[in-house]
Amino acid sequence: MIVLNKIVIFGTGLIGGSFAAALRKAGAVRQIVGIGRTAASLQRAKELGLIDTIGTSMEEALHDADLVLLSVPVAQTESVLVAIKPWLQPQTVVTDAGSIKGEVVAAAERALGEKFAQFVPGHPIAGRELTGPDAAVADLYVGKKVVLTPLPQNAAASVARVADAWQQCGAVIHRLTVEQHDAVFAAVSHLPHLLAYALVDDIASKPHADLLFQYAASGFRDFTRIAGSSPEMWRDISLANQPAILNELDAYIAQLARFRALLAQRDGDAMQTMFSRAQQARSEWLRSLEEAEAQSQDRKQ
Repeated sequence: MIVLNKIVIFGTGLIGGSFAAALRKAGAVRQIVGIGRTAASLQRAKELGLIDTIGTSMEEALHDADLVLLSVPVAQTESVLVAIKPWLQPQTVVTDAGSIKGEVVAAAERALGEKFAQFVPGHPIAGRELTGPDAAVADLYVGKKVVLTPLPQNAAASVARVADAWQQCGAVIHRLTVEQHDAVFAAVSHLPHLLAYALVDDIASKPHADLLFQYAASGFRDFTRIAGSSPEMWRDISLANQPAILNELDAYIAQLARFRALLAQRDGDAMQTMFSRAQQARSEWLRSLEEAEAQSQDRKQ
């Protein structure tokens, strides 16, 4: 196990705070510095023991840092990297937790220039609908995937440092190209979030919304759970991954049109075939997910 002497976390809420808590629990870090937009949030992170110190000077915070994690809305990535570049020492590796990689990598290249090779893109596939330091938990990443999209410019040791840090959090490392990542997550993450937001907004905008919400039960709750996520974050993700999300939206709209036609024609057999195909695909996916999680737990024991 690599013990990091010092890490700096920009954004000490659910993702960044859980990263800090997990590394501390594993004994994989000696000092954690937190930097963020609000003093109250940083103070709360310190009270909870997620961070040791609140960074007030960028130069001091980054001095002798082994690893920097950016856990900020993707639209803020470039401005943060511009701010840290003058104080970024050669031994420091920078990574991120954004669910978009193409825009983030482009921002990193613009912001870091000759220090671009020190940036290793990453994306932890874990979360909750809660936000802020109080939502952080040390076991958030146990058995969960973290996707790294290493760049040709990255040194192998830099990628290994980021991978090891996430592994100390209990995560399982996967690797994709930047392009693969953004296409995959447009389909299985970004589109579902947008659908959940759109459904809740549609219900809320109806004249009889109060009546509808009064009778919404577990199915509605489960389907729309992810609409409780950060609106700012999902605005940024949607705009940053616009081409891939538009492709998925078009495909989904076409699927809805096919279903609408079947319903209009009262073609129950075809509707049941669609439902059965979806049910089987979901069952197979859940089974593979459970098997992967069991294997992960076996490796930890």
